[in-house]
Amino acid sequence: MATNSQEESSNHAKKERDTDYSMVVLENAYQFCGFNLKINRFINANLGYSAYVWDAYFEKENINFIGKKVIELGSGTGIVGILTTLLGGDVTITDKSIVMKQIDNNIAINVPAACRHRIKARPLMWGEDHTNFPTGYDFILGSDITYSSLAHPALLETLRYLSRQGTTIYLCSEIRTKNGCLSFQNKLLPQYFTCQVLARSESKDIILHKFTKIGDSSPGDGVVNESK
Repeated sequence: MATNSQEESSNHAKKERDTDYSMVVLENAYQFCGFNLKINRFINANLGYSAYVWDAYFEKENINFIGKKVIELGSGTGIVGILTTLLGGDVTITDKSIVMKQIDNNIAINVPAACRHRIKARPLMWGEDHTNFPTGYDFILGSDITYSSLAHPALLETLRYLSRQGTTIYLCSEIRTKNGCLSFQNKLLPQYFTCQVLARSESKDIILHKFTKIGDSSPGDGVVNESK
């Protein structure tokens, strides 16, 4: 994640036949925080918003992920979680089951074998199976995961469960006035989390928020339990 991504002009697309459907694989090259990443995006009607990469801001904020427990929600391509792993984090990348193949592919391409023990990908449906995950992560990351107002209650439930006192949540979102995104981030989340705007891209209507949990002890106030 960085304020300025450099995408190669020599992007290519190829059609790949899967068992149940055709998909297009778009490969893009990026330079973030000194790392060269090759990210494949599997595009078809079933992937929706999770198939698109958004700029983020690790490099600018100089965040220290070394030895930290991190979970990414709605990972899409996995680029955010992959970069966090390369920066030293112990990372769990999550999204819907249909996106796991795309994420696993990008992990295999970009994460060296020596770092593979610090990254894993698991399917997660907000508000349904979030309790199968440990609580109390150091960081929770989300890139453009507030686009659907229908998912906001489940997302809020999941964020509250996964976080604890001391957890830092970074949400990088495109501003959409018609989907309740602003209300979710400016009214609903502040009932449970303190909020700070870290960066704003006026040209792309993208805002990076930082959230920390307000002082209560539920529902996920504790240390990470890796048994889950």
